[in-house]
Amino acid sequence: MYKILKKIFIISSLAVIVFSIFVLVTNRNSKNMTARQKFLKTVYPVFMWFSGKDNNAVLHLTKENIVPPTSFYALKDTLNNGMVFDFALLKGKKVMLVNTASDCGYTNQYTDLQKLYELNKSKLLVIGFPANNFKEQEKGSDEEIAAFCKNNFGINFPLMKKSSVLKNDNQSAVFNWLTEPAKNGWNNKQPSWNFCKYLVDENGNLTDFFGPAIEPLGKEITKAINR
Repeated sequence: MYKILKKIFIISSLAVIVFSIFVLVTNRNSKNMTARQKFLKTVYPVFMWFSGKDNNAVLHLTKENIVPPTSFYALKDTLNNGMVFDFALLKGKKVMLVNTASDCGYTNQYTDLQKLYELNKSKLLVIGFPANNFKEQEKGSDEEIAAFCKNNFGINFPLMKKSSVLKNDNQSAVFNWLTEPAKNGWNNKQPSWNFCKYLVDENGNLTDFFGPAIEPLGKEITKAINR
């Protein structure tokens, strides 16, 4: 029994050491991340593997010629630097709108969202909407969020002022449009967690919803952007 316990202890100790080294290597370029954020960044692939069914949801606009009762281009929102952003400036481009958080198992998707933006700048704009709706995983101020995203993921696509993305009195006007059929024409799907993705086409029509486990560079999103 003693020998068995000794072997278990040695194996467990080695596993902890190896994992600790892996965490250090994975986070060697991480700046101002909490221990929790570093841990989540490290286990992100495992987190994606075990994501629930709803987190893998994909919805598409299936009917043609649906015109949004309220124009997407009539919307305005406030950037995290306090400036007003007019969505009329987005005519002619696809737009991916993502509710984000800094302390989530999906936070590492910022890396691929930035890559997606860089690969498709001529036809796509990615916009992040930081929100604290899910397990209070976005507690920081707008300034802290911007610094976190820039320092750790090199984000240079627009980030909006922190708001609510779920239906309540403080819901973002943009996410109210995205989740209200009377405004967008068909979709009532609210975010199920952080990093849900909504795609609007070049004409201001909401065409796709992707659950948080759908990766930004995955085949589903790539196909939708190139459609």
